[in-house]
This record gives sequence, C-alpha cells and structure tokens, in this order.
Amino acid sequence: MKLISIILLVIFLFSCKQDKKSEAEIQTETATQAESENKTDKSVYEMWNNYVEANPNFKDEKIPEADFFHNNREDAMRLAELTLNGKKKAFSGLLSLYKQYNVDVPKVGTKQIVTDFDGKAKAIIENINVDTIPFNKISEDYTELDMGTNIESLKKWKKAHWDFFESFLKENGSKPTDDMLIVCVRFETIWPQKNTNNH
Repeated sequence: MKLISIILLVIFLFSCKQDKKSEAEIQTETATQAESENKTDKSVYEMWNNYVEANPNFKDEKIPEADFFHNNREDAMRLAELTLNGKKKAFSGLLSLYKQYNVDVPKVGTKQIVTDFDGKAKAIIENINVDTIPFNKISEDYTELDMGTNIESLKKWKKAHWDFFESFLKENGSKPTDDMLIVCVRFETIWPQKNTNNH
C-alpha cells in the first residue's frame, strides 16, 4: 500500500511538473509571437534612412508611422502596389472611429510609411489635403484618387467603405448613415522617387 502511494505521488508530481512546463512553454511561445507581431520590419527603417539620406533636411524628423491600408492581405497588398505606382492618392476614415479609438485625425504634412500586409515598406506618402465630408457628398473625383481607378469608382467606393465602416460600427452597436462624416485625406507618394529621366 505504501509503495502504491509513493508511485501515485511520483506520478502526480511528474504530471504537475509537466503541466507547469507546458504552461511556461505556452507563455514563451505567446510572448515570442506577440514580439514578432509588434516588430517593425527592417525594410521600414531602411526606406526611411534612404529617404533621409536623399533629403538631409528631414534628418531630425522622427520616423513616421508604418502601416498598411485595409484589414486583409489581398486588399493591403493591392493598395500598397497602387500607392507605389502612384495610382492611389487618397485614403478615407470614419471620423467617429478616430474619436472612438482616441486617434488623431490626419494632418497636412504628416508622412506615413505604407507597407504591405507583411509589414514590408513599399512607399512613403505625405498628406497634402485633409477634409471632413459627409458620406453622401463624396465626389467621384475623390473616389478615383482613393480607389486608384476611374472605373465605377464612386459606386465601388461607397459599397466598399459602407461595408468596412459597418463592420467596425457594429462593435459599439452603431450603424452607418448616409451623412456620417468621412475624413478624406489626399496624399502624394514621395518615396521611392520616380525616375524622371527620359532615356
């Protein structure tokens, strides 16, 4: 009987030790994953350094925020490419979401490093105009800049942005409206520089 108790105690201690080790391993894996998710890709720093090297008057500026457009891989990759090739020249945000998440509304002159979905730097943009416009007053000219196309841009913009804003507004029990205020930001892609030589 005493031998059985000792064997059970050893098994119990061994299994508890294994559980603790498993928890520690899980915590380490989780921390490592969170670390890698929060890491800025080195291409972001390289792009900014290249920009500053070519534009020394910005050497004292803090590196801009780096982020991608949209919330999924396919759209983020497509929009990064449109920004890089100069077709996408605007982005839009819902004013109430800026307030809800306590985020500053974009300002003229602010730079951003546009990345692909994986965080690889693709371009540096600079805001050149910021307006707040009701959803139902957005112009076709503006949507062409935001969508990077002139093919049914207003229709596509309204559908895509309505659906996108609706998904975020659901979180606090709200719904989109035709007169919701949209922060409309026009920008120019300032890096990489386009080759202007005609060879």
